[in-house]
Amino acid sequence: MTNDILVFAEQRTGKVNPVTYQAFSVAKHLATKTGGAVHACIIGKGVREIAAGLGGYGAKKVFVADDAELEFYRALPYARALTAAIDAPDPRIVLLPATFMGRDLAPRVAARKRAALATDCVSVDVAADGLHVRRTLFSGKVFGEYKLVGDRLQMVSIRANAFPAAPKQDGSPEIVNVPLLLTDSDRRLQLTEIVRTGSGVKDVTEAEIVVSGGRSLKSEANFKIIYELAEALDGAVGASRAACDAGYQPHSRQVGLTGKVITPKLYIACGIDGAIQHLAGMRGSKVIVAINTKKEAPIFNVANYGCVADLFTLVPLLTQEFRKLRHHA
Repeated sequence: MTNDILVFAEQRTGKVNPVTYQAFSVAKHLATKTGGAVHACIIGKGVREIAAGLGGYGAKKVFVADDAELEFYRALPYARALTAAIDAPDPRIVLLPATFMGRDLAPRVAARKRAALATDCVSVDVAADGLHVRRTLFSGKVFGEYKLVGDRLQMVSIRANAFPAAPKQDGSPEIVNVPLLLTDSDRRLQLTEIVRTGSGVKDVTEAEIVVSGGRSLKSEANFKIIYELAEALDGAVGASRAACDAGYQPHSRQVGLTGKVITPKLYIACGIDGAIQHLAGMRGSKVIVAINTKKEAPIFNVANYGCVADLFTLVPLLTQEFRKLRHHA
């Protein structure tokens, strides 16, 4: 086993997930302590051009599994490819994004490699006795700290927006091809059809800025002002459980304990009182702005900035000002 760190660069339809760049910043920090090099792995179809660009984020070598069987994510072929990519450099640490793909892929590969695994981590550091990580428990109320012993491969998935993204610099990595050797068992599940249901708006788990609306929006049509503010900020649209249950937004946009747990840099809650389940889903946001007519609403207890105002008046004004700022930027 080397002291190197391998970053799994997640991509879909040729676009690298932004959490990948955050994983590179963690990898570069760890490499300064292990004395090893930072490498990357990318899996898909026609991803060689993307692989070359990863050198700018610190990758010395990029292990590429490029095959038609890998065009879309399937658990077994991807697990086979990532396992083979890990075997090549034999790294000490593997970092993955804690995305839907990462949550499915990491335990499969960890089981194959008999690796130590910690998921959805918000802090990662290395010491002489192993890898030290921190993750949230009980809906963000407490932190759990763990040590992954150093006598085996250590795998960690990192939460989106918990770390800064690595800045892009000049870099030309060595490209290493990873052959894909699938078994009949790997092929037993076949992809027959892809039905896209999204509207093209960013997912709340991946966006750095999220604007959410609550039941106070009163209708799906009124969510237009939330979408306009999110667009002006290049952010994503979220919603409370009450708004989703009322049919104002799909449950895929629900933020909360029974929806999606998010950690954006900026969270703007419009007309959301702040039920405990909702607070559990957005408490990790770096900056929280609350807009509500009820000055006693629980969300003001966690907000960095509170606006006791009518959202139907304030939100369009904010949208107008942000558009001006972007126009002059």
